[in-house]
Amino acid sequence: MLDASRPRSPLPLHGIAASRAIEQQAQAALPAHTLMRRAGAAVARLALAVAPHAQRVWIAAGPGNNGGDGLEAAIGLIAAGREVRVTLLGDAAAFPPDAADALHRAQAAGVRIGATGSPPLARHDLAIDALLGLGASRAPQDRLAATIGELDALACTVLAVDVPSGLHCETGQPLGEVCVRAAHTLALLTLKPGLFTGLGRDFAGAIWFDDLGVAGGMQEPAAWLTGADAARAMHAPRRHAQHKGNFGDLAVVGGAAGMTGAAVLAARAAHAAGAGRVYVSLLDVEAPQFDIARPELMFRRAWWQGERAVIGGATVVCGCGGGDAVREALPRLLSLADRLVLDADALNAIASDEALQTQLAARAARAQATVLTPHPLEAARLAGCSAREVQADRLRAAQTLAERFRCVILLKGSGSIVAAPGRVPHINPTGNASLATAGTGDVLAGWLGGLWAQHGGSESAFDVAAAAAHAHGAAADAAAASPLRAADLIEAMWRGANAAARIA
Repeated sequence: MLDASRPRSPLPLHGIAASRAIEQQAQAALPAHTLMRRAGAAVARLALAVAPHAQRVWIAAGPGNNGGDGLEAAIGLIAAGREVRVTLLGDAAAFPPDAADALHRAQAAGVRIGATGSPPLARHDLAIDALLGLGASRAPQDRLAATIGELDALACTVLAVDVPSGLHCETGQPLGEVCVRAAHTLALLTLKPGLFTGLGRDFAGAIWFDDLGVAGGMQEPAAWLTGADAARAMHAPRRHAQHKGNFGDLAVVGGAAGMTGAAVLAARAAHAAGAGRVYVSLLDVEAPQFDIARPELMFRRAWWQGERAVIGGATVVCGCGGGDAVREALPRLLSLADRLVLDADALNAIASDEALQTQLAARAARAQATVLTPHPLEAARLAGCSAREVQADRLRAAQTLAERFRCVILLKGSGSIVAAPGRVPHINPTGNASLATAGTGDVLAGWLGGLWAQHGGSESAFDVAAAAAHAHGAAADAAAASPLRAADLIEAMWRGANAAARIA
């Protein structure tokens, strides 16, 4: 059994069709009912681990194979000396074969099975949600909805089997008004992408995984969960003879009147990430041309109007605090910068200007690489839809934008998505709501640019974006501060990068 919340290596995430195909392949190679019995045993093991002092366990079992997993778990928990009660929803005569077998076995083992709601449970007891599995596609109704409400009203720990009931396993969005809010979720056979993005983390809690002894087969994943090792690889120790020229030049273009702090934060982050030289080109020409806290940053007025070779050779981060003034700089940067990170007001300007959109999409044909770092509302403006539509299927929204603009998309939010044309997207497992403060997005854009300046090459854009998102969230996880101020986030990320280099 694996703690899937913070993996070291990338983990494949499979949707409904692929998960079913893997299940069918496994069932064809194993004796009847083997998978369900393994699933029930895994649920029972995790139940005993997360609620070791529970004396009573209530299992809410649905009418399909998810309910069968719960019934198998009841057998194991009774054998471990727990008092178990199962509330069974649905007609037992209509159960699929595996679930029907589990019901007969549970009855033979003396499991108390009834049709009424939860028994009295103390705070240290446990409830198991085995109502709906990965195939759920409609909002829970009637008794199912009422039972989900009972589960959510409990004071004790709730463990969800495979997927919290009421959550869409591919999008991470509730199917209706009610959804189980679990403290732990045990994904079985495959990990599902909806557990890690959208609202999935809020409903799934800590995510565990048991593959039931079955390999994933030849099914292509819907996404990959970014692993810590790949992110740390971006912070390899420096060789003794290297100098600042080996780590690239970076320029931040942004900071219109009243918003210069955003550009300075991005520049500080790029420098902390390791860029060799960092230039700041503020769009507010009357702003002070220095950073007293970080005097190593070099300020250049209208840097974006400079020599073509200089712009083409640098990594450029554009848009942080750019306001309307960023529109003047965008055509030249879209034309000349070989490595371009677009954030914030640069994205808003492009969303409202078809000519800029055409310029952006044309960059890939010239081997010029671009990374866009929108939050959901900015992504919605680029896509011409609502933020709600973006959030309804974050994987699809990110991939659609990536294909349209022929670039890398880092769609921010819970379970940030990194997408690119022709590639399986990545979901970032790190981070928390302490990042929901002003300036943390500017830090991410700057850090991404700082990594990219060192690693260069258009082919590295996807990996750099995934590593930057991972480092950004990991620093928030380690800081244990809420809210986490943007300037403090930079220092936390710098400490994390140094620790990663020592490990490497």
